[in-house]
Amino acid sequence: MKTVHQRLLCVALISASTLVGACRSQHAVPSTSSLSSSKGTDVAALASWNDTTSRRSITSFVQRVTNPNSPDFVPPQERIAVFDNDGTLWAEQPLYFQFLFAIDRVKAMAPQHPEWTQQEPFASILRGDMKAALADGEHALLKIMFATHAGMTTDEFEATVKQWFANAKHPTTGRPYTEMVYQPMLEVLAYLRTNGFKTFIVSGGGIEFMRPFAEATYGIPPEQVVGSSGKQQFEFRNGVPVLIKSAEIDFIDDKEGKPVAIQKHIGRRPIAAFGNSDGDLAMLQWTAAGSGARMCVFVHHTDAQREWAYDRDSKIGRFDKGLDEAQSNRWVVVNMQSDWRDIFPPSSRP
Repeated sequence: MKTVHQRLLCVALISASTLVGACRSQHAVPSTSSLSSSKGTDVAALASWNDTTSRRSITSFVQRVTNPNSPDFVPPQERIAVFDNDGTLWAEQPLYFQFLFAIDRVKAMAPQHPEWTQQEPFASILRGDMKAALADGEHALLKIMFATHAGMTTDEFEATVKQWFANAKHPTTGRPYTEMVYQPMLEVLAYLRTNGFKTFIVSGGGIEFMRPFAEATYGIPPEQVVGSSGKQQFEFRNGVPVLIKSAEIDFIDDKEGKPVAIQKHIGRRPIAAFGNSDGDLAMLQWTAAGSGARMCVFVHHTDAQREWAYDRDSKIGRFDKGLDEAQSNRWVVVNMQSDWRDIFPPSSRP
């Protein structure tokens, strides 16, 4: 999808009706018997992973780039790892969670907007008719997003997002959205940081939507979250300087926009990149193009029982060109069904 508008529109319409190793440095994955003495620590750190090629590929790469005696050694300041969010760190079905947030905001804001009962697409949303709500296509979607995301200060928006996360539940699992994260990926984040990596989110989702929960959920501080953004303007309200969110797109951090955003916000080419869809392919290609040891990882959604199974034909998180390129380049393709012992963390629900 070329723009965030089209990406969200596609999602909304749906709701309505390993091989591998380093991308450039081709090293054989060590056998279980040949792993170094750090194996026990690695296994403990990745406890939700089965002992498969995918896990061994990740630990082998980390061992090689962190061992000062290895020809693949990478200094700590250059150990940059980037992660897509939707479908890579947390679920993205049946809808991108930010769109579900926008729909909930329309309902919450409706008492302050009685005119919405007679205006589309809001009237249809309030009736629960998503197909009718989005009959006007991108124009309707933009009205929804701007009505729920713009006009408030950045602090007000952050508080609104935090409140939503504290109370909202996933429509299928009933879990809080912050428990729809993937336990194996939380372990990878922690494992990389323990080994001197700096981890970043690079997502097509809204940067202001992700920052309020990223640190508590992923251990990634807001300054290491890169995403799509709307324009903001500085002004005084009641004598206090504030930033106001505008109803205008500033940057789309999706597909070819991801390498651009990495250069603009991070300033170093990553040595490791994790994604799950064609929307992440350019980010992995950019990572792979660097010199020295590189690791590119795609999460393949193959578990219809514990999560969802989808790839080439999915409108959400389509994994088609990326899957072909991963196979031809011998990147790591994580098979969710066979590689992950657990998918979600233990639920906090009684």
